[in-house]
Amino acid sequence: MTLNARRVALLVAANTALAPFAIDAYLPAMPALAQSIGASIHHTELSISVFLFGFAIGQLTCGPLSDRLGRKPVLLGGLTVFLVASLAITQVESLYTLWTWRFVQALGGGACVVNSAAIVRDCFSGREAAKVMSTMAMIMMLAPLAAPAIGSGLLYLADWWLIFVFLACYALFLMWLLGIHLPETRSPDQPAASPRQVVANYLSVFRHREAMGYICATAMSFAGLFAFVTASPFLYIEHFGLSPAMYPVVFGVNVLVMASSNRVNIWLLRKRSPQQNLRLGLGVQLVAASGLVLAVMTGLESLWTFVPLIMMFTSMIGLITPNAISSLLDHFSHMSATATALLGSIQFSCGALAGVLVGAFEIDSAWPTVLTMLMVAVLSNVGVRLLAGKVLHG
Repeated sequence: MTLNARRVALLVAANTALAPFAIDAYLPAMPALAQSIGASIHHTELSISVFLFGFAIGQLTCGPLSDRLGRKPVLLGGLTVFLVASLAITQVESLYTLWTWRFVQALGGGACVVNSAAIVRDCFSGREAAKVMSTMAMIMMLAPLAAPAIGSGLLYLADWWLIFVFLACYALFLMWLLGIHLPETRSPDQPAASPRQVVANYLSVFRHREAMGYICATAMSFAGLFAFVTASPFLYIEHFGLSPAMYPVVFGVNVLVMASSNRVNIWLLRKRSPQQNLRLGLGVQLVAASGLVLAVMTGLESLWTFVPLIMMFTSMIGLITPNAISSLLDHFSHMSATATALLGSIQFSCGALAGVLVGAFEIDSAWPTVLTMLMVAVLSNVGVRLLAGKVLHG
């Protein structure tokens, strides 16, 4: 079975799209789901945080497992778990069963997605690997853009449960696609780290001061993004009175600006270092978060003030994430899978915690969202300067 760069990019992107579909497709249906299970929208939104926690654990445990058993067994096993959990969610009648099955669904999703970068690394290296990653990233941008629109359409066709039937069907499609068209990419003679070595590798990343600065920057900006994503059904549909049909449009502009900022980052890298771009992105996020707090404080909160400021905040992910990850992996090229898995688990855990801060207290205002976004923006700016300050100013 021959694997060219385009085929690998398409297969890996289709696999990686599972996460944004699972997170974003049911956002327009959140009020309907909350009503169906007899829970508040805030507590129903916490199912996003539960998913992110499960996703973090799935990545952390199944990354080393994939290095030991091979890519396909872990990938197909994860898809099976995801499919069963998605169908189980269609039958939930209480908040706690929703949370439980979302956690199980996320464990399967984490097992799938953690394999994507590993498959690319198995097949390609250097510039060729970068090209595949870029193609994959462009395809990937379509998933969070399309997911709320698909969810909104399915909600009008039937009800919220149809969205989870769609997720189960997508997992089944991936099982067929990857089962037939993707060979086992892990070399059988490639050494696998022992459990003790895996723990030692994780600890070596934790002890690296500069690396933790880059992880802090990525994780906090991701937390800010998911404070908004978690609260967006309440904010846009209930607080600002947007219809579920219009929600995907207003939500989707954030994905478009993130895609655009990736292109801006590539252009800026001609004359600036990744660390300079990282610092610029973090600074703009702090300004945007401060603007959101000011808007709520002065009573100027509306779609006309919130949407541009949230676009400003989310667009900077395109400047922060790629530069922080490339700077991190410069120090861990010998164990990039371990460093990436650790980064992913911390990133998703912080996103989950931000979601808890926004939804757990059931406050019917924008304050929890904007204060959480400001807090993580301050932490990312302070953290990266304290831990990686010499490099940033060098």
